[in-house]
Amino acid sequence: MFSAEELPQLIQLILEGLWDTSYMVSLSVLVSHLLGIPLGVILVTTEKGHILECPIVNKFLAVIVNATRSIPFIILLVAIMPLTKLLVGKTIGPTAATVPLVVGATPFVARMVETALKEVEWGIVEAALAMGATPWQIIRKVLLPEAMPSIILGAAITTITLISFSAMAGVVGGGGLGDLAVRYGYYRYETELMIPIVILLIILVQVIQMIGDYFSAKLNKK
Repeated sequence: MFSAEELPQLIQLILEGLWDTSYMVSLSVLVSHLLGIPLGVILVTTEKGHILECPIVNKFLAVIVNATRSIPFIILLVAIMPLTKLLVGKTIGPTAATVPLVVGATPFVARMVETALKEVEWGIVEAALAMGATPWQIIRKVLLPEAMPSIILGAAITTITLISFSAMAGVVGGGGLGDLAVRYGYYRYETELMIPIVILLIILVQVIQMIGDYFSAKLNKK
């Protein structure tokens, strides 16, 4: 049990862990979507019969995405440590943890975006083509706006997934709530610390899902 004297230190540790987790997840969500959305668009538009048909590019990207998605995150975390060291100069800490988080999340985002874009009715695309719209105009003014509600829901799911990934990053010194859970809950058997950590994670997931549902509903024209 934690004494009254240790309670302020406990609260500070949890707040620092919450900040580190929020930093890791926020940065990873931003970068993975900056990379994953264009990748998802390319996967859809290069399919046979679509506006930028190119089977070779489509198949190549599909293989890369599927291969990356098939690697368990804990293995990916260790496997790309040299890349992490090259990019950020270290392999531990919240900033270093964002590298494997982005690598793991980008193909996931790409598939989410691909699914969302495929839900757009082809008749809308045909109408834009009939009016002389260019492929870029169709992507920017038709596909992405029509798919945006689903993309936002996918972003919420991705964020929640990254929260669980960030907890795994704590195993190798990534920091955050996962690191606290490992150091105190596992190695020191101080299970009292696990309860507020679990509660915080549940609250985070609920808030993120509610935000995603709200904005998706606001943008849904159907």
